[in-house]
This record gives sequence, structure tokens and C-alpha cells, in this order.
Amino acid sequence: MAEGLQKKVAELKDQGNRALTSGDTKEAIRLYGEAIKIDPNNHVLYSNRSAALAKASNYELALVDANKTVELKPDWVKGYSRKGAALSFLGRYEEAKMAYEEGLKLDPENQQLKDGVKDTQAHLTGPAGSQPLGGNPFAAPGIMERIQRDPRTKGFLAQPDYMDKLKQLQQNPQALGNHLQDPRIMTTLSVLLGVDLQQAREEDMDQRSSPPAKDEPEPMEEEEEELTDAQKEAKEEKKKGNEAYKKKDFETALQHYDKAIELDADDITFLTNKAAVYYEMDRLEDCIKESQKAIERGREVRSDFKLIAKAFFRIGQAYFKEDKYKDAITYYNKSLTEHRTPEALKKCQEAEKLLKEYEAKSYVDPEKAEEEKALGNELFQKGDYPNALNHYSEAIKRNPEDPKLFSNRAFCYTKLAEWQLGIKDCDECVRLDPKFLKGYLRKGAILQAMKQWGRAQDVYSKALDIEPNNPEANEGYKKCLQTMSQDPEEIKKRAMADPEVQQIMSDPAMRVILDQMQNEPGALNDHLQNPEIRAKIQKLMESGLIQIR
Repeated sequence: MAEGLQKKVAELKDQGNRALTSGDTKEAIRLYGEAIKIDPNNHVLYSNRSAALAKASNYELALVDANKTVELKPDWVKGYSRKGAALSFLGRYEEAKMAYEEGLKLDPENQQLKDGVKDTQAHLTGPAGSQPLGGNPFAAPGIMERIQRDPRTKGFLAQPDYMDKLKQLQQNPQALGNHLQDPRIMTTLSVLLGVDLQQAREEDMDQRSSPPAKDEPEPMEEEEEELTDAQKEAKEEKKKGNEAYKKKDFETALQHYDKAIELDADDITFLTNKAAVYYEMDRLEDCIKESQKAIERGREVRSDFKLIAKAFFRIGQAYFKEDKYKDAITYYNKSLTEHRTPEALKKCQEAEKLLKEYEAKSYVDPEKAEEEKALGNELFQKGDYPNALNHYSEAIKRNPEDPKLFSNRAFCYTKLAEWQLGIKDCDECVRLDPKFLKGYLRKGAILQAMKQWGRAQDVYSKALDIEPNNPEANEGYKKCLQTMSQDPEEIKKRAMADPEVQQIMSDPAMRVILDQMQNEPGALNDHLQNPEIRAKIQKLMESGLIQIR
């Protein structure tokens, strides 16, 4: 890599490190990503970004980067540490332990890896030290908060014997069998797993021991008896409101929800339903206010966290409808913190994508793009290619639809011997403007520098289709043709170093086709009708192994 680009990578890495240290994980991830674009084989950059992603609780992507670190540098201990940490955060403790142990093979005295093995081993409480099925729900993070928030379990926390049993189950989940007769434990497990185990157990008991004539569900009767008259009346009003909502009679629905709130101010579903009506009426400010009321009241009365998550999600939806994507993302994330649902996650990702597109469009300014281009040209003339590159890149951000800017940056990459990046910019030139001649000429020159004469010849041929008498295209085409005819062995040697070419040439069916092409020129048209064969022939032409006139 050119010295200027190495300096740029080091600068981005240092900036990322500072951002991570200061707690700005989003900026750190962005900076490491920019550095990776320039130096995609730098294992340290992937390692650092893995750490930043883990800190941002994006453990899946942290694992992807950790795996890439190990792939690029399998003898580097830190990569296994990153991989083990990401797997641990994902609850995949068996795999995490294996990752730490792989690292210890390289450095048996590494204390961080030893601690990792010890930590993962503590979670492997299944048979023969394996991962327990589903883990220990009683040892999950935030368990006390979830128990406290759920109206079915919050009263248990004041009972000392319940707390003793809970502590015992946190330390030893296999003790659950000793407490299955305690309805409080079954209710707690229902809350933690999101499954009504208690009701299922009671139904099973009814089938085995209750008189056949008794077919009313006991739990429902008990729940109904616990409601006050006001609460029962409130639920009736809610039911009427829901019916009106389905008919899109929104004013009537609001009246019923307001009556329900007057009768029972502790049930925040009346508030979230009211917010839903405002949302449908496009009264988005009222929707947000009503949802905020639901959250505040829910905190006061310790409502189910799922209901609070729903209120946060509703606010996010209101902001999304107003195209306020940044605010929408904030509230979608708050909803996901309370209770993770596929719908909230999908909407959050959609908002993030739209925000990115919006910010990119907002940044577009053709005048500033021209200013940056002029600065780039000035530095280019002075031979300061790394800084010229920075200005061309900024110009592209300001006007990403101008093929000339990509052409300039491609030429700059050529001066820095960054061939692949140059080719990428040339391809973008002709994507934006298929008749942009300079894009083909730049690409042809790069391919010549890479000694890929067949591909270069093909590119110059396309340039000549646009401008048949162009001197640069004519000269490039002739030079490629001359080089391939003068030293066919060198061309063959270089082509056969390409794994894809090797695979094509070792295919018996392709060998037959190539023989037919040589002996029966008319067979070529038939073979070109097959897209797969056509692609293989094109590859052989680009490599210079075959020529078709």
C-alpha cells in the first residue's frame, strides 16, 4: 500500500480509538469502517471494530468482525479473545469456550483467555458440562426488573421465602424440580419465558383430577373476581372503543377510551389505544403526548414492560410518519430495550436506512463539489496524491452523480498504485454515464498496468465503440493486441495463475467446447446462447487465453 494511504489508515484508526475511549461507539465504528475500506486486509482494524460493536451491543456484527480477524491473522491471540467475547455476549458459551481454548494453544499463559474459559465454564451447567437448553432463565440479565414490572409477580418480591427460592434457582437451575408445586415459581417462569406455564399446568391437572361436569376455566373466574366494579366497567368501555376503532369511528372510540381512563387510571392500555386512534387520525402530536402519559403512568404503577415498549414504539411510529427518522430511531431503540420484537427491530432498521439516505442527499451540494474538485486538481498537479484523494472523495460526497469526479479519483488511485480502487471508480463512471469515454480509457490504462491485456483490450474496444477514431483507445487496443501476440506463453502463464481460469480449463465439458470452437467456428454462436458458457468464454477472453475475431 502507498505511504499516503497507510498514513490515512493510521489516522482513521487513531481517531476511532479516541472515539471508542470517549464512549462514542457509533463514531468509532464509522471510523474503523472507513479505514477498512482503504485497507480491507488489516486484521487490527477488524479487531478494533469488533470491540466497538460489542460495546454498542451489536454482538452479531461483533462476531462477524472477530471471525474476519481470525481469518486474516490466525496466529494472533487477540482475535480469539474478540471471538470468545462476542460469542459469550450472544449466550453461545460452548463455542465461546472453544474460541478461548484455540487462543490458549497460541499463548498458554494468556490470563485474559484463561479468565474467558473460566467464565464460560460457569455457564455450562448442562449434562457433561454442556450448554443448558435455553440457559438459566433465573440468571438472565434484568430478571429483578422484569419480575418487579409484571403485575403477576411484583408482589412476590416482598416475601422472604420467595426471594430465598429465587436465589437458589439463580445459583442452581436444576433445583427447579423441587419448586414446581409453588405457583409463585411457575408464574415467575411464565413471565421470564413469555409462556403461560401455570395455566397449562392447571389445565393438565383439571383433565386428570377435576369432575367432568366442571368445564369453566378456574383461572378466568378468579381473575374476574379480582376486578373491581370500576375496572370491569372500564374494560367494557375499552371493548366498545375497540369496536368503534375497527369501524374507523374514531371520535366515538376516543369517548369510550376516555371513560375507561376515568374509571381505571392504572391500566395504561387505555392510553396506548387512545394514542393509536390519534395516529390513525394523523393527530401525531396528540399521539406522542398520549404515549408519553402511558409511559409515565406505567412507570408509576409498574406496568408490564411489554406495554411500556408498545408506548415507546407508538411514539417511534408517529415520528416515522413525520419523516423524523432520527427521533423515530431513538424511540424504536427505547422500545427494543423494554421488549424486543421483530416489528420494532424491522422498523428501526428501516428508519436507519432512510436516515442515512436522507443525510447523504442533504449533504449534496454541486457548488461545493466543484470547489473540492478544484482543490484536488491543484494538489494533484503538485504530486500530493493522498491529499488530492481526500478532496476528490469529499467532492463525490457532495455530488455522487457526477462521473467526472469518479474519473479524477480513479486517476489519483492510479498514481498511488491502488489498482482495484481505481477500477471500482471507473466502473462507477460508466454506470453513471455509459458514454463517458474517459471512464473506459482510465480503466484500460489500469488494466494495462496490471498486465491484464485481454481485459484491457476488451475495455478499449468498448471505448472505440463510443469514439471510433479516439487516438488513446486505438493505441491502447493495438498495444494489447501486440503484447499478446508477441509473448503468448507469458500471457498463458499469467492467466493460469487465476483460480477461476484454472477451474474453467480443467472442466472436461469446456475443453470439448473450446476444441469445437477451434475446429468448427460456427459452433461458437450455439454455445454463446448458454449464459453460463458465455460467461466462461468471456473470462478466457479477458485473461488473453483465447481471442475471437
